[in-house]
Amino acid sequence: MPQNGSQPGGSPVKNRRNNPDYCGKTFLRNVLYVFNLVFLFSGAAFLAVGLYVMLNRHSFVSLLGGTMFPVTTYLLIATGALIIVIGIIGCFGACQENRCLLFTYAFFLLLIFLLEAVAGVLAYMYNGVIHEELTRNLNDTMMEKYMFDTTITKAIDEMQQEFLCCGSNSFEDWKASKWLTTNKAEPRRVPDSCCKTTSELCAVRDHPSNINYLGCARRMEQVTKESLILIGGIALGFCFIQIFGIIFSCCLIRKIKEAKYRY
Repeated sequence: MPQNGSQPGGSPVKNRRNNPDYCGKTFLRNVLYVFNLVFLFSGAAFLAVGLYVMLNRHSFVSLLGGTMFPVTTYLLIATGALIIVIGIIGCFGACQENRCLLFTYAFFLLLIFLLEAVAGVLAYMYNGVIHEELTRNLNDTMMEKYMFDTTITKAIDEMQQEFLCCGSNSFEDWKASKWLTTNKAEPRRVPDSCCKTTSELCAVRDHPSNINYLGCARRMEQVTKESLILIGGIALGFCFIQIFGIIFSCCLIRKIKEAKYRY
């Protein structure tokens, strides 16, 4: 007969540790910890890229004439913030072996997977039509709203100064602008932001030694495409990682349930 109140087969703790199900649960929990580190890193990457694109290109968004670019950027930021919150929930759920938290974690992983896929697809879809949209909208926006819309005027001046360009296709676009055609007394031939060295009334003379002749549309298209490729690549690249997280969390939920009824 066993002495000191011991039971046949050893203590429950020892039996549990020697049980393959217990070892499997521990393995899954550790894998989920590692996955969450990668997951949190991807969330930080999403948030950083979204904020970078928004802060560095926000003033130019109003010139694109569409909503797909800002929607894609805001979707990326929202996804990054959600990933960080859900990653923390996943860590707590795995640590406490809480099935409710793990169910919540798995559900939001699926939601994040869908959001990332949508953001990636939108980015690549817009990348294909950006040339057409810029050709159609940029010149109209510049010619019709410069000096009549404060936000647009500021965005155009910043774009021309940053990209060292003038007009949509060339500096000659400004000859047909509403700003000049309705203000015959205006001495400038183009906005001062077209000047190679910007100063008040520097654009009175439109000689190539004084102003930039290159149009802004091509440079704007290049920069926007670079931002969209970055957004789309990160979104589609990381979205498939969520599949592993869903699998690991569901397996751990099952192991926890089996252990609960066994012991």
